[in-house]
Amino acid sequence: MDRRTFVQAMGAAPLLATPEAKKTRLYRLTYYYLRMGDQPAKLSQFLASQMPLVRKVVPGPIGVFNVFLGAHLPAMVTLVGYPGYAEMEAAGKTILGDPGFQKASDEVQQGPEPPYDRSDVVLLEATDYSPEIVPLAARPKVSRIFELRVYHSPTVRQNRLLHERFAGSEIKIFHRVGVHPILYSSTLIGPNMPNLTYLTPFATLAEREKAWDAFGADPDWIKVRKESIDRGGQITNQISITLLRPTDYSPIQ
Repeated sequence: MDRRTFVQAMGAAPLLATPEAKKTRLYRLTYYYLRMGDQPAKLSQFLASQMPLVRKVVPGPIGVFNVFLGAHLPAMVTLVGYPGYAEMEAAGKTILGDPGFQKASDEVQQGPEPPYDRSDVVLLEATDYSPEIVPLAARPKVSRIFELRVYHSPTVRQNRLLHERFAGSEIKIFHRVGVHPILYSSTLIGPNMPNLTYLTPFATLAEREKAWDAFGADPDWIKVRKESIDRGGQITNQISITLLRPTDYSPIQ
């Protein structure tokens, strides 16, 4: 584990440059897998200490979350957005060259236990129908929860049909029942491809349960789902759900 590993995990890995775009098109999603003990606090303290630098050089949205329901606990997740590859590369160079970052990354790796056991990095591309993640006008008095869903499709054709369903009728039903995702994306590099990955905030777990119950019982959804199966078969054959809470220092709250 070295400084570049941390930079890549925060979404600043050098890649080939592409023309600049105003909208956030790329998101680096990183899962940190931890052990019980000192690792969660150690990693969180490091990420918190570097947040001023990261916010200064990263042009897009930034989220840092603790996983409270998922396949692996304890764990943390970061989400970092960029207009394109050029901005990702530029941010990486700036962070790597910062003396404060170099010092902090050396210090956090000292001692018998590393700050995390391993990490998985996923590169996401926002869909054309995805909204831009906009900071809240005021910080919530009670921390929201965020639900990260990954829908895997058996084939590329079925994945395309899944995206068409979301962009058409499904999002309208979502909004009617109280499901308001802030990001819809496809995985460019990562596991379980092809897929649709989306992130949804809820005020409480009770609000989440109420919204999904209403969605499952909605007559329009039942009709849309049947039409979707008739057209393309079971276009989603695996769903991964992770529930997150933002850290105190996460810009996304």
